[in-house]
Amino acid sequence: MKRLIILLTAATGFFCSCHNNAITGRKQLALFPESTLQQQALTEYQSFLSSNKVVSENTSKDAEMVRRVGTRIAAAITKYYTEKGLASELNGYKWEFNLVNSPEVNAWCMPGGKVVVYTGLLPITQNEAALAIVLGHEITHAVAHHGDERMSQGALAQGLEIAGNVVTSNNPKANALFSNVFAPTAQVAVLLPNSRNQESEADHFGLNFAAMAGYNPREAIPFWQRMAKAGSGSKPPEFLATHPSDEKRIAQLQAHMAEALSYYKPVGK
Repeated sequence: MKRLIILLTAATGFFCSCHNNAITGRKQLALFPESTLQQQALTEYQSFLSSNKVVSENTSKDAEMVRRVGTRIAAAITKYYTEKGLASELNGYKWEFNLVNSPEVNAWCMPGGKVVVYTGLLPITQNEAALAIVLGHEITHAVAHHGDERMSQGALAQGLEIAGNVVTSNNPKANALFSNVFAPTAQVAVLLPNSRNQESEADHFGLNFAAMAGYNPREAIPFWQRMAKAGSGSKPPEFLATHPSDEKRIAQLQAHMAEALSYYKPVGK
Protein backbone atom coordinates (compact mmCIF):
# COMPACT_ATOMS: atom_id res chain seq x y z
CA MET A 1 0.00 0.00 0.00
CA LYS A 2 2.84 2.42 0.84
CA ARG A 3 4.41 1.74 -2.52
CA LEU A 4 1.12 2.37 -4.28
CA ILE A 5 0.73 5.65 -2.42
CA ILE A 6 4.19 6.72 -3.58
CA LEU A 7 3.28 6.14 -7.21
CA LEU A 8 -0.11 7.79 -6.85
CA THR A 9 1.49 10.80 -5.18
CA ALA A 10 4.03 11.11 -8.00
CA ALA A 11 1.29 10.86 -10.62
CA THR A 12 -0.86 13.45 -8.79
CA GLY A 13 2.09 15.82 -8.58
CA PHE A 14 2.68 15.40 -12.29
CA PHE A 15 -0.87 16.28 -13.34
CA CYS A 16 -1.19 19.15 -10.84
CA SER A 17 2.05 20.68 -12.09
CA CYS A 18 1.00 20.74 -15.74
CA HIS A 19 -0.38 23.91 -17.24
CA ASN A 20 -1.10 25.29 -20.69
CA ASN A 21 1.56 27.64 -21.98
CA ALA A 22 0.01 31.07 -22.51
CA ILE A 23 1.51 31.54 -25.98
CA THR A 24 2.14 28.10 -27.47
CA GLY A 25 -1.02 26.57 -25.99
CA ARG A 26 0.86 23.35 -25.26
CA LYS A 27 0.52 21.66 -21.88
CA GLN A 28 3.81 21.81 -19.99
CA LEU A 29 5.22 20.36 -16.80
CA ALA A 30 6.46 23.13 -14.49
CA LEU A 31 7.75 22.14 -11.07
CA PHE A 32 9.98 25.15 -10.40
CA PRO A 33 8.87 28.77 -9.69
CA GLU A 34 9.80 31.21 -12.44
CA SER A 35 11.14 33.69 -9.88
CA THR A 36 13.55 31.07 -8.55
CA LEU A 37 14.81 30.24 -12.04
CA GLN A 38 15.30 33.93 -12.83
CA GLN A 39 17.33 34.46 -9.67
CA GLN A 40 19.49 31.43 -10.43
CA ALA A 41 19.89 32.62 -14.01
CA LEU A 42 21.04 36.06 -12.90
CA THR A 43 23.70 34.54 -10.65
CA GLU A 44 24.93 32.22 -13.40
CA TYR A 45 24.84 34.99 -15.99
CA GLN A 46 26.95 37.35 -13.90
CA SER A 47 29.41 34.56 -13.17
CA PHE A 48 29.66 33.71 -16.86
CA LEU A 49 30.29 37.31 -17.91
CA SER A 50 32.95 37.77 -15.25
CA SER A 51 34.88 34.74 -16.50
CA ASN A 52 34.57 35.37 -20.24
CA LYS A 53 35.66 38.15 -22.58
CA VAL A 54 32.67 40.42 -23.16
CA VAL A 55 32.98 42.58 -26.29
CA SER A 56 32.35 46.25 -25.54
CA GLU A 57 29.82 48.23 -27.57
CA ASN A 58 32.22 51.17 -27.39
CA THR A 59 34.74 49.35 -29.54
CA SER A 60 32.65 46.94 -31.60
CA LYS A 61 29.83 47.49 -34.07
CA ASP A 62 29.00 43.80 -33.72
CA ALA A 63 28.34 44.18 -30.00
CA GLU A 64 26.15 47.20 -30.67
CA MET A 65 24.29 45.20 -33.31
CA VAL A 66 23.61 42.37 -30.85
CA ARG A 67 22.17 44.82 -28.35
CA ARG A 68 20.12 46.62 -31.02
CA VAL A 69 18.63 43.45 -32.49
CA GLY A 70 17.92 41.97 -29.07
CA THR A 71 16.29 45.15 -27.81
CA ARG A 72 14.00 45.34 -30.84
CA ILE A 73 12.91 41.73 -30.43
CA ALA A 74 12.36 42.16 -26.68
CA ALA A 75 10.21 45.23 -27.38
CA ALA A 76 8.18 43.31 -29.98
CA ILE A 77 7.62 40.41 -27.58
CA THR A 78 6.59 42.76 -24.77
CA LYS A 79 4.11 44.50 -27.06
CA TYR A 80 2.73 41.17 -28.30
CA TYR A 81 2.26 39.78 -24.78
CA THR A 82 0.70 43.03 -23.57
CA GLU A 83 -1.80 43.14 -26.43
CA LYS A 84 -2.86 39.60 -25.54
CA GLY A 85 -3.31 40.52 -21.88
CA LEU A 86 -0.32 38.39 -20.90
CA ALA A 87 2.11 41.06 -19.71
CA SER A 88 2.44 39.28 -16.34
CA GLU A 89 4.14 36.39 -18.18
CA LEU A 90 7.20 38.64 -18.49
CA ASN A 91 7.33 39.69 -14.84
CA GLY A 92 10.91 39.94 -13.66
CA TYR A 93 12.39 40.22 -17.14
CA LYS A 94 15.29 42.65 -17.24
CA TRP A 95 16.80 42.22 -20.65
CA GLU A 96 20.55 42.11 -21.17
CA PHE A 97 22.35 41.39 -24.46
CA ASN A 98 26.07 40.70 -24.56
CA LEU A 99 28.49 39.58 -27.25
CA VAL A 100 31.24 37.27 -25.98
CA ASN A 101 34.51 36.65 -27.79
CA SER A 102 34.50 32.91 -28.51
CA PRO A 103 34.82 30.79 -31.66
CA GLU A 104 31.82 28.73 -30.54
CA VAL A 105 28.85 28.95 -32.92
CA ASN A 106 26.20 29.55 -30.31
CA ALA A 107 23.80 31.91 -28.55
CA TRP A 108 21.45 31.46 -25.60
CA CYS A 109 18.87 33.20 -23.42
CA MET A 110 18.31 32.48 -19.74
CA PRO A 111 15.05 33.00 -17.80
CA GLY A 112 14.65 36.70 -17.07
CA GLY A 113 16.03 37.76 -20.46
CA LYS A 114 19.77 37.27 -19.99
CA VAL A 115 21.21 36.79 -23.48
CA VAL A 116 24.66 35.94 -24.84
CA VAL A 117 25.82 35.70 -28.45
CA TYR A 118 29.23 34.24 -29.30
CA THR A 119 31.36 35.94 -31.94
CA GLY A 120 31.75 32.56 -33.68
CA LEU A 121 28.09 32.75 -34.70
CA LEU A 122 28.37 36.01 -36.66
CA PRO A 123 30.23 34.66 -39.73
CA ILE A 124 27.25 32.33 -40.24
CA THR A 125 24.46 34.82 -39.53
CA GLN A 126 26.22 37.27 -41.89
CA ASN A 127 23.52 39.92 -41.52
CA GLU A 128 21.27 41.56 -38.95
CA ALA A 129 18.07 39.79 -40.02
CA ALA A 130 19.65 36.34 -39.64
CA LEU A 131 20.92 37.33 -36.20
CA ALA A 132 17.33 38.31 -35.37
CA ILE A 133 16.20 34.81 -36.37
CA VAL A 134 18.69 33.33 -33.88
CA LEU A 135 17.80 35.71 -31.07
CA GLY A 136 14.08 35.21 -31.66
CA HIS A 137 14.65 31.47 -31.38
CA GLU A 138 16.73 31.66 -28.20
CA ILE A 139 14.45 34.20 -26.50
CA THR A 140 11.46 31.98 -27.25
CA HIS A 141 13.10 29.20 -25.25
CA ALA A 142 13.07 31.52 -22.24
CA VAL A 143 9.62 33.10 -22.55
CA ALA A 144 8.06 29.70 -23.38
CA HIS A 145 9.52 28.32 -20.12
CA HIS A 146 11.43 25.57 -21.87
CA GLY A 147 14.13 25.59 -19.20
CA ASP A 148 11.61 24.91 -16.45
CA GLU A 149 10.03 22.18 -18.53
CA ARG A 150 13.33 20.37 -19.12
CA MET A 151 14.35 20.60 -15.49
CA SER A 152 10.92 19.37 -14.42
CA GLN A 153 11.04 16.44 -16.82
CA GLY A 154 14.45 15.47 -15.51
CA ALA A 155 13.30 15.74 -11.90
CA LEU A 156 10.18 13.70 -12.64
CA ALA A 157 12.22 11.05 -14.46
CA GLN A 158 14.53 10.69 -11.47
CA GLY A 159 11.59 10.60 -9.07
CA LEU A 160 9.77 7.89 -11.04
CA GLU A 161 12.95 5.86 -11.23
CA ILE A 162 13.28 6.03 -7.45
CA ALA A 163 9.62 5.16 -6.98
CA GLY A 164 9.92 2.28 -9.43
CA ASN A 165 12.89 0.88 -7.60
CA VAL A 166 10.92 1.04 -4.36
CA VAL A 167 7.98 -0.81 -5.90
CA THR A 168 10.17 -3.57 -7.33
CA SER A 169 12.58 -3.76 -4.40
CA ASN A 170 11.32 -7.19 -3.32
CA ASN A 171 11.70 -8.59 -6.82
CA PRO A 172 15.38 -8.51 -7.89
CA LYS A 173 14.64 -9.47 -11.51
CA ALA A 174 11.93 -6.83 -11.86
CA ASN A 175 14.15 -4.27 -10.16
CA ALA A 176 17.04 -4.97 -12.51
CA LEU A 177 14.73 -4.74 -15.53
CA PHE A 178 13.30 -1.43 -14.36
CA SER A 179 16.72 0.06 -13.69
CA ASN A 180 18.15 -1.08 -17.03
CA VAL A 181 15.17 -0.06 -19.15
CA PHE A 182 13.78 3.06 -17.52
CA ALA A 183 16.66 5.45 -18.07
CA PRO A 184 17.18 4.86 -21.82
CA THR A 185 13.44 4.56 -22.40
CA ALA A 186 12.77 7.89 -20.66
CA GLN A 187 15.57 9.55 -22.63
CA VAL A 188 14.48 8.29 -26.05
CA ALA A 189 10.71 8.19 -25.57
CA VAL A 190 10.15 11.31 -23.45
CA LEU A 191 13.02 13.71 -22.90
CA LEU A 192 14.48 13.82 -26.42
CA PRO A 193 11.14 14.19 -28.24
CA ASN A 194 10.19 16.99 -25.86
CA SER A 195 13.53 18.64 -26.54
CA ARG A 196 12.82 18.46 -30.28
CA ASN A 197 9.32 19.84 -29.67
CA GLN A 198 10.87 22.79 -27.85
CA GLU A 199 13.26 23.44 -30.72
CA SER A 200 10.38 23.43 -33.19
CA GLU A 201 8.40 25.83 -30.99
CA ALA A 202 11.40 28.13 -30.71
CA ASP A 203 11.78 28.09 -34.50
CA HIS A 204 8.08 28.84 -35.03
CA PHE A 205 7.54 31.63 -32.51
CA GLY A 206 11.07 32.99 -32.86
CA LEU A 207 10.36 33.48 -36.56
CA ASN A 208 7.22 35.44 -35.67
CA PHE A 209 8.99 37.55 -33.06
CA ALA A 210 11.80 38.45 -35.48
CA ALA A 211 9.18 39.50 -38.03
CA MET A 212 7.31 41.57 -35.43
CA ALA A 213 10.58 43.38 -34.72
CA GLY A 214 10.83 44.37 -38.39
CA TYR A 215 13.27 41.72 -39.62
CA ASN A 216 12.61 39.74 -42.78
CA PRO A 217 11.67 36.20 -41.68
CA ARG A 218 12.70 34.84 -45.10
CA GLU A 219 16.30 35.12 -43.90
CA ALA A 220 15.65 32.06 -41.71
CA ILE A 221 15.93 29.65 -44.65
CA PRO A 222 19.38 30.64 -45.98
CA PHE A 223 20.63 31.03 -42.41
CA TRP A 224 19.67 27.47 -41.42
CA GLN A 225 21.07 26.22 -44.72
CA ARG A 226 24.39 27.83 -43.78
CA MET A 227 24.14 26.30 -40.30
CA ALA A 228 23.49 22.87 -41.81
CA LYS A 229 26.52 23.24 -44.06
CA ALA A 230 28.70 24.42 -41.16
CA GLY A 231 27.59 21.48 -39.03
CA SER A 232 27.77 18.84 -41.75
CA GLY A 233 29.34 15.56 -40.78
CA SER A 234 28.35 12.61 -38.64
CA LYS A 235 24.96 13.15 -37.00
CA PRO A 236 22.80 10.78 -34.96
CA PRO A 237 19.41 9.62 -36.28
CA GLU A 238 16.74 12.24 -35.60
CA PHE A 239 14.98 10.07 -33.02
CA LEU A 240 18.21 10.10 -30.98
CA ALA A 241 18.91 13.80 -31.45
CA THR A 242 17.91 16.78 -29.34
CA HIS A 243 17.15 18.90 -32.41
CA PRO A 244 15.05 18.27 -35.51
CA SER A 245 16.99 17.24 -38.60
CA ASP A 246 18.19 20.11 -40.78
CA GLU A 247 15.77 19.14 -43.54
CA LYS A 248 12.80 18.92 -41.18
CA ARG A 249 13.66 22.22 -39.50
CA ILE A 250 13.82 24.08 -42.82
CA ALA A 251 10.59 22.46 -44.03
CA GLN A 252 8.82 23.51 -40.82
CA LEU A 253 10.11 27.06 -41.14
CA GLN A 254 8.85 27.24 -44.71
CA ALA A 255 5.46 26.00 -43.51
CA HIS A 256 5.34 28.81 -40.91
CA MET A 257 6.60 31.52 -43.29
CA ALA A 258 3.19 32.86 -44.36
CA GLU A 259 2.22 33.36 -40.71
CA ALA A 260 5.49 35.14 -39.95
CA LEU A 261 5.16 37.37 -43.00
CA SER A 262 1.75 38.50 -41.77
CA TYR A 263 3.58 40.14 -38.84
CA TYR A 264 6.40 41.57 -40.94
CA LYS A 265 6.60 45.34 -41.36
CA PRO A 266 10.08 46.45 -42.51
CA VAL A 267 11.50 49.30 -40.44
CA GLY A 268 14.82 49.77 -42.24
CA LYS A 269 18.28 49.71 -40.72
